[in-house]
Amino acid sequence: MRSLRGILAVSGHLAGRRAPANNAHLALFSRALQILAQQEPVRLQKLSAPDSGVVEMRLERPEARNAIGREMLQGLRSAIEKVKADATANVVLLASSVPKVFCAGADLKERRLMSPCEVREFVNSLRSTFLSFEALSIPTIAIVEGAAFGGGLELALSCDLRICGENATFSLPETGLAIIPGYVFKMALYFCKAGGTQRLPRIVGKSRAKELIFTGRRFDAVEAVTMGVVNYCVPAGEAYKRALELAQEINQKGPLAIRMAKKAINQGMEVDLSAGLAVEEECYEQVLHTQDRLEGLAAFAEKRKPVYTGK
Repeated sequence: MRSLRGILAVSGHLAGRRAPANNAHLALFSRALQILAQQEPVRLQKLSAPDSGVVEMRLERPEARNAIGREMLQGLRSAIEKVKADATANVVLLASSVPKVFCAGADLKERRLMSPCEVREFVNSLRSTFLSFEALSIPTIAIVEGAAFGGGLELALSCDLRICGENATFSLPETGLAIIPGYVFKMALYFCKAGGTQRLPRIVGKSRAKELIFTGRRFDAVEAVTMGVVNYCVPAGEAYKRALELAQEINQKGPLAIRMAKKAINQGMEVDLSAGLAVEEECYEQVLHTQDRLEGLAAFAEKRKPVYTGK
């Protein structure tokens, strides 16, 4: 990302120098500011009709293969808060704008400059950010084309659904960092708190998760879909299309029902069956007296598509 200092140098407004106020310099300066403003590490975009309700969250840090550093983490937190505050959002698509990579994991170059205390603070923030993303009340779909390593895979695992292209590769390589003594060994321990040791076993089972984490080996898209790490594997370059199709299907359903279904599944999986059924009953009560439920019944009786309002 170009710095404002660089922009000012180009325009002649640095160190007391003042460029002639002609149209060419002003246009250059304006364009440079626009470019700088566009290069945020996380970009949020609401799709327009007929896909209103679908929100794209894009990772855009090409110079570091979308590695997660402080700036990227702040961008993720900001985007999550905006989604939470948007009552019209029904589905989130999490994708990368960087070719051949979803997210390369933690920014180890930045991490090396941190003290152990700063590492602990950063990774706790990383964990809370992933938890916030996972706790969104609406469905989230990760679109993986290319590499999803370390924290990148953990970010994808915090989504409800995952779609990958056949060129995707996955890994939780943190145990390999043991070749760096002392400080980075502690870093690797802290990094586990981001969720890889907890989410992966819940998806693929304890034994398979142990193998993948102990060895840190890479696995491809075919193995990922076989193990259940991803829901669908499609030809390279077509993961976004398949994810959007899923989002469109979800977007047609009752928004409140989708939210309550997600809550019932997530909370129910953390307790025994009896307690889970109580969670389901509580969630059903939330949709029992809604306008959308009545609209669904009316549409069924009238043999038409329902028009849900989220009320």
